[in-house]
Amino acid sequence: MTDQELQQLRREKWRLDGKAIRTIEEARVFIESVGFCMMYPLRPALPLPTFIGAFVGSDQRLPTWQHAYSDPRATDATGLMVRLLREREAYEANLFDENNAFLVAASVFPYFYALVGERNPKQAPKTGSRSQYSALACDAFELIRRDGPISKQKMQEVLGGSVSLAVLDKALGELWSKLRITRVDYNTNEGSFWDVLYRWAPDAVKEGVGLSVPEALTALISKYLDCVIAVDQGELEAFFGNFVARSKVKDAVNALLAARELSFIHVSGKSMLQITPAKTPVVSSVRPALR
Repeated sequence: MTDQELQQLRREKWRLDGKAIRTIEEARVFIESVGFCMMYPLRPALPLPTFIGAFVGSDQRLPTWQHAYSDPRATDATGLMVRLLREREAYEANLFDENNAFLVAASVFPYFYALVGERNPKQAPKTGSRSQYSALACDAFELIRRDGPISKQKMQEVLGGSVSLAVLDKALGELWSKLRITRVDYNTNEGSFWDVLYRWAPDAVKEGVGLSVPEALTALISKYLDCVIAVDQGELEAFFGNFVARSKVKDAVNALLAARELSFIHVSGKSMLQITPAKTPVVSSVRPALR
């Protein structure tokens, strides 16, 4: 395979070949096909599709999240993405940048939860020297659990006027990065609405809690390779290193290689990982003797 052939296969898979998604049905098919994607391009880039790219049907001159506010294409794409969230066809996670949504298909989300989510999701976070959560994050969690789904604007009012939006955003980010909460809606008047994840998606959370990290990781690696067609092992480890220790990623890759579920392919002289192609049955050319 040449690098040009690989890029063309990705463009078709990622809907960058002019076949833009415009309807909610097309959006569902896209997110289910790729498994997960960024809302906007990452800098530096990772081999990963974007929702805005699929919406535009191209990867040319796409807005980043910093410039999305002034691009009408981003406004329309966000409206379609929010519909996926409302209908629980996709989930949004804060696993790269809280300003750039990482979207995960509903069928894949439990595996991500197994990697980064809390094993006892209903237990409220606590403050302390060893806690990952600030006092404000704990207060915000209790408020969302009590009154959610709730807008950030309403949260600020209830928590007190001395709490700035920037400080509240940081507290929500602490909860979101561990999938304690999730954005479930958005409107222009009140902004984002939040709910505790175990109430919004109880089945997905229950399934994720029941999965082991190795089990979830091998499933996600296979899905990622299905999405990107073929990838350098270092790039694969860099991607999953955002969620789990790279040593665990290497172990999962080695296990899949040993099981022959993954194999190497040469792409323009570079060795890349791919899902092992299914063997084509050999059909004998010898005709059976007539009886």
